[in-house]
Amino acid sequence: MMSRKTRTLLAVAALIAVLGYRAFKPAPDEAKADKASPPVADAPARPLMLGRLAFQPCSLDSPASRDSLEAQCATFEVPEDRANPQGRRIALNIALLVPDKPEDVQPDPVFFLAGGPGQSAVDSYPMVDAAFADVRKHRNVILVDQRGTGRSNLLSCEAPEEDDASVEAMQASAAACAATLSKKADLRHYTTTDAVADLEAVREAIGAAQVNLVGVSYGTRVAQQYAMRHPSSTRSIVLDSVVPNTLRLGSIFARNLDDALALQFAQCTGNAACKAALGDPRAELDALLATLRANPVTVRYRDASTGEEREDVLRAETVAGLVRMYAYMPQAAALLPKLIHEARNGRYGDLMALARMMQGDMKDAMAMGMQLSVICSEDEEGMVARSGDEGTVLGNRMAEGLAAMCRAWPKGQVPADFHTALSGAVPALVLEGEFDPVTPPRYGEDVVKGLSKGRLFVLRGQGHAVIGAGCMPKLFAQFVDKADAAALDGACLEKLNYVPFTSFNGWEP
Repeated sequence: MMSRKTRTLLAVAALIAVLGYRAFKPAPDEAKADKASPPVADAPARPLMLGRLAFQPCSLDSPASRDSLEAQCATFEVPEDRANPQGRRIALNIALLVPDKPEDVQPDPVFFLAGGPGQSAVDSYPMVDAAFADVRKHRNVILVDQRGTGRSNLLSCEAPEEDDASVEAMQASAAACAATLSKKADLRHYTTTDAVADLEAVREAIGAAQVNLVGVSYGTRVAQQYAMRHPSSTRSIVLDSVVPNTLRLGSIFARNLDDALALQFAQCTGNAACKAALGDPRAELDALLATLRANPVTVRYRDASTGEEREDVLRAETVAGLVRMYAYMPQAAALLPKLIHEARNGRYGDLMALARMMQGDMKDAMAMGMQLSVICSEDEEGMVARSGDEGTVLGNRMAEGLAAMCRAWPKGQVPADFHTALSGAVPALVLEGEFDPVTPPRYGEDVVKGLSKGRLFVLRGQGHAVIGAGCMPKLFAQFVDKADAAALDGACLEKLNYVPFTSFNGWEP
């Protein structure tokens, strides 16, 4: 049985996905989520003023820690449709983390931009707070829930049952979701371009002449778009697991995942002990997927959260989804050869338990309605089936499913130059993980070509979202302090090493 440490690690890994690939319907508890607000102190407190925004004490909770992060919270109203300023307004949810010595604070704050699209910056930040420790000594860190996420008019949808995930069902589910959410939002106005305008309005409201942007995954698209539209307001950008402006999401996921799995699985096939014990993980994965496509298996397993015995059907899609999510993080990916080998020998229980745990953790992590507003407006042309992807783990299912949902989703306008590569002299620190299954190192290489003050670090053996790996937090803080990527000494990153293959009880010697 897997250890509690392993279960916790894998649950955290499941929260850093970029895109899910199942259909969605309106969440029944959505209204409750919309009305929620960060807890405030029992006694009225004098507001902390930043520019013209008034902040009150609040706490930020993390699924990875029992401790809350003390912060200051505020709301800031913006028009949903800037062409109709008298129409519906959105109350953006904002959190502020101040230095221990506010008198030493620098004038240019750091904006953290969450991934997804669909993650809440306020909710996801506590998981990466440790990487910001040195940055926070001298700068305010500001978290803005992007419109449609968190408590900024949340556009939440949840997945239907897994056995009803045909392309037709996905399109019908997206249509139903859009119809319901359209009662509270014009879904055409929840794009990256709208979010960039919101960030600029927040910058003006807090009175900052310039800001430093830190984007992770999809957040790197927001950062690049902001730097394009507001270069004089951008002091520096950090792009962790970068999505190039030139990229259209859709058909990129299958090939990128297979390329990353080849590198990750080579850590087992290149190790005599692992290969002897677990064989060729890719060959076993292909055989397992073929078996389950032909005959899904009913599995009894123990719920990883409650310990209760359950029974469910294991399908190829379940395995593909789990493989994709765990490939994001080397500590989780190192368990895949063992999981696959056990399942190939008829022992499906642990794989099913982890898959269900992952789905439960992901349920509330993404605002899928907002996600569809973004990708259907900005990336629809990339959602095409490709013959070369037919033999991959994901195949064309994800691209075809997204295309079907976008046929039913309202689409917003994007600037004509939206997919133009970012260029210029903005100081930029670009980070990639060697094993990233979504945004591989070549994406970072493409982005820095047009940035005269940009520098790329590829972190050995790392996956997706790497700002907290090894000495990267120290380098990140040095970069924000001086806005000079060329001056960074990255020798300390050589200490990063590959994660050894894993059993259910921990790392193997």
